[in-house]
Amino acid sequence: MGNKNSALPLLAACVLTDESLTVGNVPDIGDVRTKLAVLESIGVATRFTANTCTLNAAAVRDELPDAALSARIRTAALLAGPLLARFGRAQIFRPGGDRIGRRRLDTHLLALQSMGAEIATERDRYVLRTKRLRGRDLFLDEMSVTGTEQAVFAAVLAEGTTTISNAAMEPHVQDVCRCLNAMGASIEGIGTHDLVVEGVPTLHGAHFDIGPDYMEVGSLIGLAAATGSRIRIKGAHPHEHRMTRIMYGRLGVDWQDDGDDIVVPADQELAVVPDFDGTVPKIDDMPWPGFPPDLISIALVLATQSRGTVLIHQKMFDRRLVFVDRLIEMGAGIVICDPHRALVMGPSRLRGERLVSPDIRAGMALVIAALCAEGESTIHNVHQIDRGYERLDARLLALGANIERLQE
Repeated sequence: MGNKNSALPLLAACVLTDESLTVGNVPDIGDVRTKLAVLESIGVATRFTANTCTLNAAAVRDELPDAALSARIRTAALLAGPLLARFGRAQIFRPGGDRIGRRRLDTHLLALQSMGAEIATERDRYVLRTKRLRGRDLFLDEMSVTGTEQAVFAAVLAEGTTTISNAAMEPHVQDVCRCLNAMGASIEGIGTHDLVVEGVPTLHGAHFDIGPDYMEVGSLIGLAAATGSRIRIKGAHPHEHRMTRIMYGRLGVDWQDDGDDIVVPADQELAVVPDFDGTVPKIDDMPWPGFPPDLISIALVLATQSRGTVLIHQKMFDRRLVFVDRLIEMGAGIVICDPHRALVMGPSRLRGERLVSPDIRAGMALVIAALCAEGESTIHNVHQIDRGYERLDARLLALGANIERLQE
């Protein structure tokens, strides 16, 4: 499926023009449906069929998106840049999305403020106004994905040149920049930490197909390795998984690249590979091109099935490891060192349990754990998983999993 983290910001790009924007390869997931509803709440006309979204913002009538819908997804905040750039005003609510710790908007707001936005902070929202956005030399205070996208959205219609240093460069950030260029923007440095945006008077409509979701690909690699299954993942863009190969490789996982496909062999002998001095290795997350924080949950479950001891260090969010207690209840040999680190000693014979999905990636990790476990597991709150994985139960069923969706 297409990259969720490309689709969500790209849908907001429609506000930058009064012509139609068509985005292809969009996953039919909960967060996309919510984002479309948020856009509709300000007057955007939307159509979503066969994984293709067509949007037209010619009739946008409101600077304030629906509060309840905005609270459900973090990327609702990405309307600030497009609304400011086109209309000179915007209101955004405090961010929603996964509850994985504090997720500040300061990087967004500081960039917009530097470009000429006046910002008032109210109890539940930020109110932004500007007479004219102007290009600036920006150095972001953190390598924030959405902060980078926000700055780019504001810069494409700003007066003059904007340089964005310390920019995020994930594949989905690259998708956003390429789509904007297809709409008539002038963005250079795509795929690096330094972007140069030359403001243009207007943008036009375009058709853009987003790339594959490398988080989903990384999840499926972990699923195959943990369950001893052979899986071919088509259109996986193997070049996006070089760091995933290194980190999963510390657990004994390997795969073959076949053109643009990834083939995970069956029945791999999973074993932790110690560091050269014989010490316990570490799997940790970093900004791109480092190991993605969204795959830490998958790597942790994979580690429970690998022989040996490994340290999982989740540095970028405060609450990514809250689901580990559920794995311990299933029989996993894990010592929680602190909110950011867990020592995993495997392999563990997991047993089925009643589980609750706390967020998208932890939910997928629990699905993998349940497929490895002896006996039956029931996972509640699966709407969290549906937010990021399209028809996961049906696709796993087609692969041979014993899985069934029930109504509560």
